[in-house]
Amino acid sequence: MKEKTIDYVLRATWMAVSKMYNEEAGKAGSTMATGFALLSIDPEKGTPSTSLGPKMGMEATSLSRILKAMEDKGLIVRKRNPEDGRSVLIYLTKYGLEMRNFSKGVVLRFDDAVKENVSEEDLKTFIEVANTITELIANKKIYKQEIDLNNE
Repeated sequence: MKEKTIDYVLRATWMAVSKMYNEEAGKAGSTMATGFALLSIDPEKGTPSTSLGPKMGMEATSLSRILKAMEDKGLIVRKRNPEDGRSVLIYLTKYGLEMRNFSKGVVLRFDDAVKENVSEEDLKTFIEVANTITELIANKKIYKQEIDLNNE
């Protein structure tokens, strides 16, 4: 293909961002996934473990692995939910809060760098396009029906 597809641009951009975040997180002995989880946990009230997966757009098995690693590193503690004994709340430890602040700084520095190099109008357009793509996917407006490759 002479021209790059929208999919290619999105994927290549996200891979570059992901690599950059992992390199920065690695400097603090962490990962991008851990940083994302830290930023998704309410630092004051804790967060129910059941709402963390959907909030992060992550499957339960992947999230379980990340939470286990975070617990082993002393970033989080799990406590029974006092309002619902069947569920668990995830809380940040003091170290977890420090690492959350580090992760937040990394994300804000990225935002600042992009804003310094991209006009406000272009950034607004980019966000509108990204939101439109997300809506098209969420509302199943791209692939409306299943394609049966065996029975064309």
